Amino acid sequence: MAGIAAGGEIQQGPETKNLGRRRAAGIYGAIITAAILDTAGGHLSTAALVISVVVTLLVYWLAEEYAEVLGEQVEGGRLPSRASIWGALTATWPMVTASFAPLLALVLARLAGASALTAANIGLVAAIILLTIHGWLAGRAAQLRSWQLFFATSIAAALGLVMIGLKDLVLIHLH
Repeated sequence: MAGIAAGGEIQQGPETKNLGRRRAAGIYGAIITAAILDTAGGHLSTAALVISVVVTLLVYWLAEEYAEVLGEQVEGGRLPSRASIWGALTATWPMVTASFAPLLALVLARLAGASALTAANIGLVAAIILLTIHGWLAGRAAQLRSWQLFFATSIAAALGLVMIGLKDLVLIHLH
């Protein structure tokens, strides 16, 4: 829980910090999912694409937490406890679970008869929608209102759209 310090500053407790890490991990996971779907969609079988997304996210998730553990060791001069490591892993697990809805959309589209490329694009749209929702939820959690909430949400959506634009630029015009 957040508390108020003597100077009127809001101090974050462990629960608030953990929630923030979960939201950040969800945003990061949605971005990575969208990047893989955009890059590899239509080039791999559906099963290979799903496996690629999940394995990539698992590796990123573990690598990020490994770096965090090393950083804590340097800061505190000692290894974090197992409970601390477990808490960090569970706090950032949304990095992996952020892929589940876009991958479900991909698989359902493929089962409905869509081509591999169309199904990947449907999964990509789902990832961008998820990214936008994560941005909105993060903005609401930060108690943003009106134009500030709109701006924060728009940045999240723009990240996904810019990524698609860059990929298309590289593959179509520079490749």
